[in-house]
Amino acid sequence: MSRILLGVTGGIAAYKAAALCSALVQRGDDVEVVMTANAERFVGALTFAALTHKPVLTSLWDAPESIPHIALARAVDAIAIVPATASTLAKLALGISDDLLGSIALATHAPIVVAPAMNAAMYEHAATRAHLRTLAARGVTIVEPGIGRLAEQEAILGAIDAALSRARDLAGERVLITAGPTRETIDPVRFLSNASTGTMGIEIAREALARGAEVDLILGPTLVEPPDGARIARVTTAQEMRDAVMERAPGVAIAVACAAVADWRPVHSFDRKVPKDDGLASIELERTPDILAELGLRKNGTFLVGFAAETNDGERHAREKLERKNLDAIALNDVSRPGSGFGTGANEIVLLLRSGRREALGSASKPELARRLWDALLRARADSGH
Repeated sequence: MSRILLGVTGGIAAYKAAALCSALVQRGDDVEVVMTANAERFVGALTFAALTHKPVLTSLWDAPESIPHIALARAVDAIAIVPATASTLAKLALGISDDLLGSIALATHAPIVVAPAMNAAMYEHAATRAHLRTLAARGVTIVEPGIGRLAEQEAILGAIDAALSRARDLAGERVLITAGPTRETIDPVRFLSNASTGTMGIEIAREALARGAEVDLILGPTLVEPPDGARIARVTTAQEMRDAVMERAPGVAIAVACAAVADWRPVHSFDRKVPKDDGLASIELERTPDILAELGLRKNGTFLVGFAAETNDGERHAREKLERKNLDAIALNDVSRPGSGFGTGANEIVLLLRSGRREALGSASKPELARRLWDALLRARADSGH
C-alpha cells in the first residue's frame, strides 16, 4: 500500500479525478486529497471525502496546528496532480506556494506526477511548454494529454506506479556519474574541448536521486544547472576528472561514465595568450588519462557503464569499447543524427550489454531517456547477478 496525495485543481476535467481517486482507493492505496479553491467550483470536497473516508484539505489554514503542508510533504510516497491546469503548471515551475497544494509540492521530496488538462491552444503556448520543460528537468513526470483533454486513467495510474517504483529502486545505493566536457588548456583563452553540455549526464544524476540513490556527480565545465541533492565535484581537465573519480569510486554500486572527456591535451601550454601573428602552426599533443579503462581495471563489484558517441559503424565501435575497457554496459549515442546528441534537448540511445544483448531505448527527451536508461540498467544488473 502506498500513501498518495491527490491534488485536484480547477479544470473541467476535475470530475475525472474522482474516478481516479476511487480506483486508487479500491486497489488499496491510502489517498489524501487536497483541492484548490477553483477545483471546488467543479467538484465538491464531499465527493472526495466520501471516497477516501477522510477530510479533504483545501487551505493552508486547515488544521494549522499540524502544519499540513509540511506533514503531508514528508508523509506521502507520491503526489499526483490531476488535472493540472496551466496556472498550476506555472506555479509549480516558478515555485509559487500561495495555496496548500503549491506549498506541499515545494516542500516535498516525493516524486510528483502531473496530468495536464486545458484548451489545446493553452497547452501549446510557449509559456506552458517552457513550464513543462522546467518541471520535466526537475524530475516531475508529465502524463501527456490527448488533444484538449486529460490523459486516460490507465496512463495516469501507470505513471503513478512508475514514479513509486523509481522512488525505491536505488534507495541506499551509491552512484557515481561523470558528465560534461573537459577542457585542455592551450593558453589562458584557448583550449581543446568538444560540444558536450553535460545535459544527459545531469539528467541521469537527477533520475538517480529521484530513485533514492546517493549521487556523486563529477561535472566538467557547463552552464547547465546540476540537480540539488547530488555531491558535486566541478572539474576542468581530464586529469582533474580522473583524480575526482578515483577518489570517490571505492564502494560505488553503479558508475555511469557519461562525460565527453577530451582524448588529447597539449604537451605544452602557454602562460600568456599566444598572438596569432606568432604563427602557432602546430600543437604537439599527448593522450589524456583513460578514466573509464582505469575504472574497468579496478571495478571490485561496481556495475560499470560507459557512453559511446559515434558517427559511423557505432555498434561495432561501442562493442569493442565495452570489451576493451571491461564494462558491464555501454550506451551508444549516434551523434550524427539531426536533433540528437550534444547540445540538443533530445537524444537516442541503444544500450549494449556485456551478455551480448541489445536494447534500443528509442528517441526521447533527455529526462525521459534517463528514466528508460535506469530501468534498463537495473534490469541488466539483476540479470548479471551483481
